[in-house]
Amino acid sequence: MVRLPYLTALTTLFSYGLLFAFGHFRDFFRRILDAGKSSNLKGYAPICLGYEDFYTRRLYLRIQDCFGRPIASAPDAWFDVVERHSNDGNKTLQRTTKTSKCLNLGSYNYLGFAAADEYCTPRVIESLKKYSASTCSARVDGGNTKLHTELEELVARFVGKPAAILFGMGYVTNSAIIPILIGKGGLIVSDSLNHISIVNGARGSGATVRVFQHNNPAHLEDVLREQIAGGQPRTHRPWKKIIVIVEGIYSMEGELCNLPEIMAVCKKYKAYTYLDEAHSIGAVGKTGRGVCELLGVDPADVDIMMGTFTKSFGSCGGYIAASKEIIQHLKHACPAHIYATSMSPPAVQQVISAIKVVLGEDGSNRGAKKLAQIRENSNFFRSELQKMGFEVLGDNDSPVMPIMLYNPAKIPAFSRECLRQNVAVVTVAFPATPLLLARARICISASQSREDLIKGLEVISKVGDLIGIKYFPVEQEKVASVDKLKKLE
Repeated sequence: MVRLPYLTALTTLFSYGLLFAFGHFRDFFRRILDAGKSSNLKGYAPICLGYEDFYTRRLYLRIQDCFGRPIASAPDAWFDVVERHSNDGNKTLQRTTKTSKCLNLGSYNYLGFAAADEYCTPRVIESLKKYSASTCSARVDGGNTKLHTELEELVARFVGKPAAILFGMGYVTNSAIIPILIGKGGLIVSDSLNHISIVNGARGSGATVRVFQHNNPAHLEDVLREQIAGGQPRTHRPWKKIIVIVEGIYSMEGELCNLPEIMAVCKKYKAYTYLDEAHSIGAVGKTGRGVCELLGVDPADVDIMMGTFTKSFGSCGGYIAASKEIIQHLKHACPAHIYATSMSPPAVQQVISAIKVVLGEDGSNRGAKKLAQIRENSNFFRSELQKMGFEVLGDNDSPVMPIMLYNPAKIPAFSRECLRQNVAVVTVAFPATPLLLARARICISASQSREDLIKGLEVISKVGDLIGIKYFPVEQEKVASVDKLKKLE
């Protein structure tokens, strides 16, 4: 949990206040100057009203060069970032023909499968030749190949559930599945920091939604006890069903779920559990099977397990793993399965090959090495950042490590200065995070060498000193560890 220092909160609020004040000041004069101009709407109401897109116009556009940066290579340990320029104060950006080779500290390439792989790539190319790039059909029509069935069986075996179902997009996996699992008369109890796909899925379900404090089993129990005692709104009838939704690794915090304690509470109150393992499957656990393996929870105790193929397996899409009855119900009732085009066959083959490497079924131990490497890289990088005095969120073993920036001026400063020194980072601000809690989100990969990580640490340390984001005292006796390691390398 982030504890915002009083002085930092005050200066951050003042900075945002100044930006909002100047933005409204400019909007006021724009309305005066545009008062005499005729409207081109011809009777139509404007789609984007001035106040509705205020944040985009007056804050986001000023720093939009820090977001959506195009790349010109595979998102490996190093990749090519396309340079852009603006002639109108960042309102629009134009690409140039120049690229910069940068250390990649932003992509979800946890196990390094996003680049060419000696086992995966030849099989993906072969599947492209055999099946083409798309099935051009839904699974229930003509879009079901042998590869799709093989991957569903492989995923179920990998995560330890009886059956699984595939979807073409991770976001849709949550937002389309939750309304099929629960509806009016049901209760969803959701972690306060769950992903927007879960939030939108819960809202679209028609069920009553209650939120518990982030990663707090005690508060979860309080919410469940209160809701079970009160029953449904107005009628006070018992809930038809209760589902508790949590994430394995929270993508903006890098924190592991307190799964054992939460599972104990859910069992006590007979609530179903829905576990989103988008960032944890393949990335944590001795054999890459996610937080259940890492924290010693039996997958059979988790009712619905969700995950994506975009983070650890270098592909796209998502899955739901559960009992055969639940999966069969989803195949008959979920619009995302019935109407959406099935996953691209080469993308399916990429996941099959990647999982087989992780399991050692490719005939090598590369999967075990990748898992050991991502764990070692993540813990090393996190430890060094903390020694330097940065405020780093998250837990050990998590490949996601947010560095707190807070002040809006430090968002573009950190991003631009790192890019200038050939380190590509992702900065995250409102509405993806609370207004005062802007951060840089570092994502570590098994494909990065120790030299790569030391390079990234050196640049981040310099930039941190330059813009003043080392909020904690530097551990003087350990600060030279990066330099020592560099000399040893």
